[in-house]
Amino acid sequence: MLTGVILAVSAGLGAPGAAARDLTVVSWGGTYQDAQRDIYFKPFAAKTAKPLLDESWDGGIGVLQAKVKAGAPNWDVVNVEAVDLALGCDDGIFEKLDWDKLGGKDKYLPKAVSDCGVGANVWSTAIAYDGAKLADGPKSWADFWDTRKIPGKRALRRGPQYNLEFALLADGVNKDEVYEVLATPEGVDRAFRKLDELKSNLVWWESGAQPLQLLASGEVAMTSAYNGRITGINRSEKKNFKVVWPGSIYSVDSWAVLKGAENRQAGMDFVAFASEAENQAKLPAYVAYGLPNKDASALVPAEYRADLPTDSNNIADALAIDVDFWIDNTEDLTERFNAWLAQ
Repeated sequence: MLTGVILAVSAGLGAPGAAARDLTVVSWGGTYQDAQRDIYFKPFAAKTAKPLLDESWDGGIGVLQAKVKAGAPNWDVVNVEAVDLALGCDDGIFEKLDWDKLGGKDKYLPKAVSDCGVGANVWSTAIAYDGAKLADGPKSWADFWDTRKIPGKRALRRGPQYNLEFALLADGVNKDEVYEVLATPEGVDRAFRKLDELKSNLVWWESGAQPLQLLASGEVAMTSAYNGRITGINRSEKKNFKVVWPGSIYSVDSWAVLKGAENRQAGMDFVAFASEAENQAKLPAYVAYGLPNKDASALVPAEYRADLPTDSNNIADALAIDVDFWIDNTEDLTERFNAWLAQ
């Protein structure tokens, strides 16, 4: 879906032959892409005096593989999740980045650095609850599982990723040992046994807006949710939804340039522009995502810092998603999860 067209000068009007395709940048839509349009897309188009088109997508490595392998992809730069970045880099569907152009790898959080991508934002999946309805809300995943202590339904995203980690945290596994435990058959069994305890009290969600709708309606007492969505609804609708940071899992979305893209050089220039600390620092005013460029955090106004996954107080008891684990185990664990769900 085409979500915006930014016009600068018209290149090549009246020139013979086919017109060159404009630089096309693809992201996740919604408030986040609205913010990107103001912070990155329009200013970059103005700086280069060339048009920039932006489109949105719903993710999926297969979409990108099909575009690249068909030749002459019609997208140039794509905002991708960590697993898709790793898979696509191994598959050769992304261009290798020039890190000198980006200021060097040391300027970024380690999880934001890849041969094929540079972090665009840091986001978390965490417990959310309505502070207007729960004066003493959950403090941990153990509380999330405790329906006697805090009665009511819970909501989780449908799928094994995050939920198996949350189950082990609820069962007392230290955050630094979660993936070590989950890498064993016994650990997987333990996670599913813990999910069994909560199964009759669970509501499943799939899109990012759903958990907050479930909270607002009172259908659930608490839910897993994306931190940016939680802060966003608090700002836009004056809600009092709370984020429980301990035990949250954070991940990095990255900018990547598709292999063989017509505008790959302009795409590289755009990625460098969007990665500058001064530009990234504008993002939290729109949406509460953390910033991969380490110099950007100090430039964020104090009023927004406490809402960011990368704030020192919030990240202290959080864990990073283990991309390699999920690349190796997604298929098997999804099959087992779906079978468990059908029981």
